[in-house]
Amino acid sequence: MGDGKKPRPAGVWSTVRPFVNGGASGMLATCVIQPIDMVKVRIQLGQGSAAQVTKNMLKEEGLGAFYKGLSAGLLRQATYTTARLGSFKILTAKAIEANDGKPLPLYQKALCGLTAGAIGACVGSPADLSLIRMQADATLPPAQRRNYKNAFHALYRIVADEGVLALWKGAGPTVVRAMALNMGMLASYDQSVEFVRDSLGFSEGATVLGASTVSGFFVAACSLPFDYIKTQIQKMQPDAEGKYPYAGSFDCALKTLKSGGPLKFYTGFPVYCVRIAPHVMMTWIFLNQIEKLEKKIGL
Repeated sequence: MGDGKKPRPAGVWSTVRPFVNGGASGMLATCVIQPIDMVKVRIQLGQGSAAQVTKNMLKEEGLGAFYKGLSAGLLRQATYTTARLGSFKILTAKAIEANDGKPLPLYQKALCGLTAGAIGACVGSPADLSLIRMQADATLPPAQRRNYKNAFHALYRIVADEGVLALWKGAGPTVVRAMALNMGMLASYDQSVEFVRDSLGFSEGATVLGASTVSGFFVAACSLPFDYIKTQIQKMQPDAEGKYPYAGSFDCALKTLKSGGPLKFYTGFPVYCVRIAPHVMMTWIFLNQIEKLEKKIGL
């Protein structure tokens, strides 16, 4: 009877494990990257260069300002990264099975990444909105600040003040950005690993570092325009007449293009690139270490 019960938890864990591992690795990486992400958001909100923003934050708000919104960032990883990495593992496993166990061509991996990115973004959009709101709150005039205490308080206030559907405000560009990000991350990372490891003969550590840096650049180049639009949509507030500055994502893109040109979409690109490359690298490193630990303890 005891033997009959063993396969069941193993089967459940094998299904749940990609989601648990993905979320945990993303949350650990976020704890390290949060200060850079905070600076990136402030730059996109027009508060100056990376050096100016960092100096002003330290002088006016203190060191704790760099970790404002950390709870929302962790919640985002617990939803978005859990869903996207878990979904990607399952999708690729199903695709390999349909491919008679043969390795997937690059375009099929990219399609799996696109799909997983869309799934993750839909699940994580509310947490992403609360993160942007918390990070942008300190930049508003005192009378307009919402003074969120944490991510859950932000979610509660958004629902109470704006309705449940407001949790998915800006979800359109969020989903498109996530699809672009995951496709760029997957394609460039896999190709870079093959080149650095197989062609150049680098060690595992050097391979991860090199491939994730290349991947981070392409992820930033593919996703930053969508990230910029998403940030503008999520932080906008109505004027005295109750009108919002943008009617939607497309309107925001057109107005941004008209006022600042194509390069306006790449505001904060160096900081964004610096942030996202280490996050990609550390997510994979943490994921690898988690999987090693699980094998060591027999999970």
